[in-house]
Amino acid sequence: MTMNVICFDLEGPLSPQDNAYEVTSLIDNGDAIFETLSRYDDVLALAGRENYEPGDTLALIVPFLLVHGIREEDITEISSRARIVSGANDLIARLMADDWDVHIISTSYEQHAYQIGAALGVSRDHISCTRLDLEGLRGRLTDDDIACIRGIEDEILSTEDEEAVFRRLDDFYFGELKETALGDIFSLVRVVGGARKVQAMEEIAASHGMTPGDVVVVGDSITDFAMLGRVRDAGGIAIVFNGNEYAAPYANIALCGTDIGLLWEFALACARGDDAIELARRMEQEYRNDPRVDCLVGADAGKIADVVEAHKRFRKLVRGEAAKLG
Repeated sequence: MTMNVICFDLEGPLSPQDNAYEVTSLIDNGDAIFETLSRYDDVLALAGRENYEPGDTLALIVPFLLVHGIREEDITEISSRARIVSGANDLIARLMADDWDVHIISTSYEQHAYQIGAALGVSRDHISCTRLDLEGLRGRLTDDDIACIRGIEDEILSTEDEEAVFRRLDDFYFGELKETALGDIFSLVRVVGGARKVQAMEEIAASHGMTPGDVVVVGDSITDFAMLGRVRDAGGIAIVFNGNEYAAPYANIALCGTDIGLLWEFALACARGDDAIELARRMEQEYRNDPRVDCLVGADAGKIADVVEAHKRFRKLVRGEAAKLG
């Protein structure tokens, strides 16, 4: 029997916490720094900056974590407080019991991804995430490097013109920081987002002798749109759960609500060889509130906008402050 494969994004579909945001918030004004860098990340990703991937915010924040003494233990401790999305534990258990190969593909730092994965029963070898060695990186910094990083931090917090801040961030990340002992932060911290999520998914599919069209993927944000689109365009099932405006247009099934358990119905359809898209069309009429289902195949801009608006409400309900991040 051919095994079925499903790949989940972690933050959003499985756990509501944005771990990096919470960790950065340990710093004075860290929430403001992170939110600015998250919007800067969106701008770079949407502009198609060479060698830049959506989610590289997790590389952008590393210099600030280093100079403020944030440790890997802090990431793990914040992670220990993270909730699991309602229905996720039962969904993962049922998938595994039905011989699904369940993977997590996440931008999250390994300290968070492995801990949430363990809580869900997903082993480390089935989790693709961002490696982070804070202590090793901290040992590189000189006093001049620290002064440089603190200088750009002051500018982020004191400049009201966001376009001016973004221009300074360009100078910092693609010029000044490269002259420090850290060098190219994007090489040192390879965030699993955008095309790197696609690559991880394709490698998982290939390990089963499959193509992306044979895989089910679940995502919700800008870091997932490339993976969702790759699977959708290959004829697979791409599900957006409580998604934002960056992710929803790239899925073929949209599911929103406070509980992810309804996704099981689509997994069952796939396992039986039934048409999951046709199931979504039927369920669209039945599930209009919580949960809500929409079939996005052939959806026009008006329908996509309605779906995003509906998902926004549940995204805020489930994810709280993290909902505003791209």
